[in-house]
Amino acid sequence: MNPPDRATARCLPVVEDDETIGRHLDTGLRGNGYAPTRSRTGSGALAEAARSVHDVLLLDLGLPDMDGLDVARTLRARFPDLLIVILTARTDDIDVIAGLDAGADDYLVKPFSLLLARLRAHMRRRTITSPPREPIRLGDLVVDVTARRCTLHEHEVRLRPKEFELPAVLARHAGEAVSRETLMAEVWDENWFGSTKTLDVTMAALRRRLTGPVAQPYRVPRVTTLRGHGYRLELP
Repeated sequence: MNPPDRATARCLPVVEDDETIGRHLDTGLRGNGYAPTRSRTGSGALAEAARSVHDVLLLDLGLPDMDGLDVARTLRARFPDLLIVILTARTDDIDVIAGLDAGADDYLVKPFSLLLARLRAHMRRRTITSPPREPIRLGDLVVDVTARRCTLHEHEVRLRPKEFELPAVLARHAGEAVSRETLMAEVWDENWFGSTKTLDVTMAALRRRLTGPVAQPYRVPRVTTLRGHGYRLELP
């Protein structure tokens, strides 16, 4: 089967079954230069994602045919480079953690007053072209920012988009303290407002990937939590 054609940067799949919210999203997004394509079911979302290669997908969790978390897990498994932004009315920390653990990269609570600003930040990171950089080697871990690859003794570590960007920032400052504010600005949004639970959950997932059984024989840098400040990537 031939790979799908690359969608334009402005093409934006939206998964939302509520007609009123869907219309408001469609109007707001079109008025700001996006071309939303709306799916009302989880199965429709999976079919749309398979038709074209998209940069970002907006996903509601309350869908009629599937749990939105299951949709997020399936999308993450099939399309590892897709940025998944969950849109939901659920506000409890446990729901935020569940959404991020399911594979989402970002989490916005309805109403979506910050949606456009957050989308602009995500799109900007996807379209900025940076000059090639030399891979950063820390013990047996290699972070190649240009190729967006993280390898451990030549074995690739599969990371979600934000899971990769975290060590990319920390590796540039290996051995130095990096504040939570700096990480939120460089990995998510320089105008971030509200909870930084997203950072904690993504960092926990990154640690699991770098300390699993595959990492045992190798020299892997450790991420130290600096309470009240941020994190430090320790030189191995």
